Amino acid sequence: MIPIPFDYETLRVTWWLLLGVLLIGVAVMDGFDMGVAFLNPIIGRTDSERRIMINTVGPVWEGNQVWLITGAGAVFAAWPTVYATAFSGFYLAMFLLLISLILRPVSFEFRNKYQKRAIWDYALFLSGLLPPLIFGVAFGNLFLGVPFKFDEFRLVHYHDSYIMSFLHLLSPFALLTGLASVAMHTAHGAVYLAAKSRGTVQKRAIKTVPIALGFWMVLFVIGGVWVSQLDGYTMQSAIDHNGLSDPTAKTVVVETGVWLRNYQTYPILYLLPILALLASGATILLVRLQHFAWAFIPSSLTIAGTIATAGVALFPFLMTSSIEPSHSLTVWDASSSRMTLWLMTIATAIFMPIIIIYTSWVYRVIREPMSEAYLQAKSQDLY
Repeated sequence: MIPIPFDYETLRVTWWLLLGVLLIGVAVMDGFDMGVAFLNPIIGRTDSERRIMINTVGPVWEGNQVWLITGAGAVFAAWPTVYATAFSGFYLAMFLLLISLILRPVSFEFRNKYQKRAIWDYALFLSGLLPPLIFGVAFGNLFLGVPFKFDEFRLVHYHDSYIMSFLHLLSPFALLTGLASVAMHTAHGAVYLAAKSRGTVQKRAIKTVPIALGFWMVLFVIGGVWVSQLDGYTMQSAIDHNGLSDPTAKTVVVETGVWLRNYQTYPILYLLPILALLASGATILLVRLQHFAWAFIPSSLTIAGTIATAGVALFPFLMTSSIEPSHSLTVWDASSSRMTLWLMTIATAIFMPIIIIYTSWVYRVIREPMSEAYLQAKSQDLY
């Protein structure tokens, strides 16, 4: 038997934090790929301009996908009940997400093989629009609740069909969070373009940053006020932080205005949304000062602050049920075993630094910006 130096509660909270880190990693690293893809037909007016944009992310998009794959794998291993519940209920949404992710490399490859490149440019546009929109809508529905419950065998059942479950996701609040996610990723992609391109593409990217971030700021503030008025979930039964995972062995009630309870209990947590807003302002300022590489840092902090703000508001809930609130999934009753979490912690401590070091090295090697002259000189080797 392998000795485990941490109790179950500590490991559960650790993996809740690591889940947040992985989500932020996906949004930061794969997020600018999506932002560039979304902006492709908007900023790029000519074929060469669109090729410049595509080739800024061409060498790195596959490596950035590691964060998405790792995040999905971590949810499967650390939070299997969440994985099963989300993927079975959000089937159509996940299918659209998968199709949109496939469209990106297909568009990269096929646009150079056909004369009608506009078709693949707009396919690339969809590959940049749908993932952040779906992720944002999903986050919004975690606050509203999803129509699932468990039977006596702990098997999940949804109240609606797949199609109705999908339509259920498209509420006004969820669409607002989805649009906020799109604006945030668009701004992040524009910052990356400002740093990695030259000429007309860079000038248009610079103009896009304050527009996208301004849109995000408005939606972020409106969303925060809206959340404070929503019906939220609160646990009334005693919590066994070290108990076995059983999502049906608790009592949860729905109350208005309780989603901000963690912030009211620990006011220091208000620094998270403040960080997001200040970082967005710093991003705009640094872009105007033409410190584009430095602007990528506060742009990433804007994303981190946004995701952390939502995660802290939801804690300890991971996925809420609208038809059986007491079956909502929490940090304390939806995790894998203590041994599984400990083994995953060891693996993460070993491989996460390797991924970060390798990724940093890759970005240093390919730090040269993309320009019209570079595109013409290396045309045969580029997308």
